[in-house]
Amino acid sequence: MRHQDTVVVELPEQVDHDNASLIGAQCEGLIGRDRATLVLDASRVEYLDSSGVSMIIMLSRVVGAHAGTLRVAAFRAHYRKVWHILGLDSLFPVFPTVHAALHAPDGAAGEGHPSLSAVPETPV
Repeated sequence: MRHQDTVVVELPEQVDHDNASLIGAQCEGLIGRDRATLVLDASRVEYLDSSGVSMIIMLSRVVGAHAGTLRVAAFRAHYRKVWHILGLDSLFPVFPTVHAALHAPDGAAGEGHPSLSAVPETPV
């Protein structure tokens, strides 16, 4: 889905070793098309493993290299907790809904976002 200079990608129910690379590659292809913001709609995600987390971290770097913004939206409560335990809630804007992510002003934080440059270099 496209919304102004933003593209929204609805993640599947499972984001794991089997599909994370493909999802990441497809998202990278969308980033290079003059889109400033990539919103990952996680509302359907029931299973997210470390490959999925690593893919999201990689996407944040790719989006940042294009002077864009990555926003994660609609994580279920379990994954919001995991995101917090991993410390990623302080690195990525995480929004309660896609609508909130789409209508947030540039530079706005979701549930925590001091700096994407602080994302660790090592995969999770």
